[in-house]
Amino acid sequence: MVKIPAFEVEQWMDAYENTPGVLNIAETCASSISISQLAELHGNGENGSAPPIVDFSRPMTYGAIRGSDELRRNIAALYSDESRAGDTDDLSREDIIVTQGAIAANHLVFYALIGPGDHVVCVFPTYQQLYTIPETLGAEVSLWKLRAEDQYVPDVAELEKLIKRNTKMIVINNPNNPTGATAPKAVLAKVIEIARKHDLIVFSDEVYRPLFHGLAESEIPPSALSLGYQKAVVTSSMSKAWALAGIRIGWAASRDRDIIEQLAVARDYTTISVSQLDDQVARFALSAAVRPALLGRNIALARTNLALLEKFVQDHADACSWVKPTAGTTALVRFSRKDGQPVDDEAFCKDVLDKTKVMFLPAGRCFGHGNAFQGYVRIGYVSETHVLRKALDNLSVYIAENLN
Repeated sequence: MVKIPAFEVEQWMDAYENTPGVLNIAETCASSISISQLAELHGNGENGSAPPIVDFSRPMTYGAIRGSDELRRNIAALYSDESRAGDTDDLSREDIIVTQGAIAANHLVFYALIGPGDHVVCVFPTYQQLYTIPETLGAEVSLWKLRAEDQYVPDVAELEKLIKRNTKMIVINNPNNPTGATAPKAVLAKVIEIARKHDLIVFSDEVYRPLFHGLAESEIPPSALSLGYQKAVVTSSMSKAWALAGIRIGWAASRDRDIIEQLAVARDYTTISVSQLDDQVARFALSAAVRPALLGRNIALARTNLALLEKFVQDHADACSWVKPTAGTTALVRFSRKDGQPVDDEAFCKDVLDKTKVMFLPAGRCFGHGNAFQGYVRIGYVSETHVLRKALDNLSVYIAENLN
């Protein structure tokens, strides 16, 4: 039997997110939107008109195995503007497979493409799945470590040193979870250059894309799909940037049809299709008539809430520090005592929850992979603004009473 380590982030969320009265600032999705609210975002005019959210006349068969044509075309449109600006062709619906969330897409990429004897280089810290799953499949994994002094931007010179004879894949996460940092286009281009040199697959988890709320438009990096490298595969979902985690829709995309076919073959053993109802809701949300308003809502929320969190960090500079996020929904914040020593992040999170009802994640446990990130917590700040404000107010009282 394959030994699978505990998925620490998911274990923590499952244990504490339903605490009565909880102020949940551990959640990493933009504040979830209801179907009724989604319908209100529907626009007309130059963006066109979207079909009804759900067609109740459709028989509830398995539906389209790889995802409906409409949904896959709308997903492809997310990458099309970048393609026209570069040296790549528009993405086609044939380049996309719809999955049950990005978590299923990520698993599928590893399950189809990685096995015993392979070597994988994975950026770190990141979502535990991205390095644990290849390990459980028998691959060797080297962690490509991000550093606060580099603003958590990957050092490509270190990547070159990690490549081995049996390296098959480079795994990146852009924007990054848990730091909220963004790897710029120049860094991504160098990653592609190294991958091309060694004939490696580049797997980019882009689940927080396109929630770039802290960058000028000229600074927003392209998707890994848009850099002219055939052996790039990306994953994403409706959960984080699109505020629709409950429909459990994600996808994998690649311009390499061989990769797509390998994913399709592997997928036959795990999922016949996604729910037709979920597919239709995602299709509606990503339509030209709805997508701009939905993304605008989430970017505005992220900017408002990040300003609140930034003020909190500044007001408590003697107790906490960070690298301010530029994208996504998460921030990595270090808490310390008067003597400068980091808190025991796990005990700290439990005590804060018990005394204030504020919930966040201990990064040392959930992202540590050893002793890294002791004293750090991950905060998901794109919750409802009133929840974040109340949580930070409670946390301010806690700091005054316990850390000063």
